[in-house]
Amino acid sequence: MKVLFTGASSFTGYWFVKQLAESGHEVTALFRRPAAEYTDVRAKRVAALAELCKPVYGVSFGTEGFIRLVQQGGFEVLAHHAADVTDYKSPDFKAVDALAANTQNIAPVLNAFASAGGRAVVLTGSVFENDEGAGSGGLPAFSPYGLSKALTAQMFRYYAAQAKLALGKFVIPNPFGPFEEPRFTAYLMKNWFAGKIPSVQTPAYVRDNIHASLLARAYAKFVESMPSTPAFISLNPSGYIESQGAFALRFANEMRSRLGLECGVELKTQTNFTEPRIRVNTNPADAMFPDWTESPAWDQLAAYYVRLFGNSAGA
Repeated sequence: MKVLFTGASSFTGYWFVKQLAESGHEVTALFRRPAAEYTDVRAKRVAALAELCKPVYGVSFGTEGFIRLVQQGGFEVLAHHAADVTDYKSPDFKAVDALAANTQNIAPVLNAFASAGGRAVVLTGSVFENDEGAGSGGLPAFSPYGLSKALTAQMFRYYAAQAKLALGKFVIPNPFGPFEEPRFTAYLMKNWFAGKIPSVQTPAYVRDNIHASLLARAYAKFVESMPSTPAFISLNPSGYIESQGAFALRFANEMRSRLGLECGVELKTQTNFTEPRIRVNTNPADAMFPDWTESPAWDQLAAYYVRLFGNSAGA
């Protein structure tokens, strides 16, 4: 298939484009900025993807250039992965502004896509949206960012139906793997390579952590399953559903045997519960792929961090 993909410079965007390309699809990946303006791990992702897809730089969803590309490209699937994530953890995140950016000129875009022979749109969602996944507290939005993602999905569902396009919503939990942002698992690894014992401040939260490579396989399969007639389908792939404390210990055990480092973890007593205690996805991803085994994914992750930090204590 010919796929037009937005948001390719992100962590999951990199993995999704990589898997689509390796599955035999022709991917045109959009990047909002010129290649030279990307830095750090994002620059590495952008450089790696240039070998796997047709990159288009300086084009964003909804712009005139984007609409021209849709009209001329002959794409079968529009994969809209890009989203406004600026200061996404802040309680002052502007949900309405993010919605406007995520859906800029949505009606002309989808009408142009349909007129050019497009058949399906795949939108990326988040388990942290309101009413997604399973969990406690009535499934509220985690934050204004989560609210913006839910509102974006509602807009796409309405306008995709108006344009007579199939719409798929692929809901992401907590992915981890090579080329990730410096968040939880990167924090653990950085401390271990420095000979320190990291602490987990929120070990009681139950979350859904998934290997990025497995999530990407689920994404490619979902894209391939999109119907040719107007419909709405969704998928909520899940990985390790357990407390963050249990996941940290799982992660430490897998890395300890591969790195030759002590990989100690201190689990703090959690007293602050400002987020829902439980929020997870509902469709086990490993069940979709009987040939998938987790050991190579752990190997790949360990090797990535050895290259990144060096293994002074290495085995």
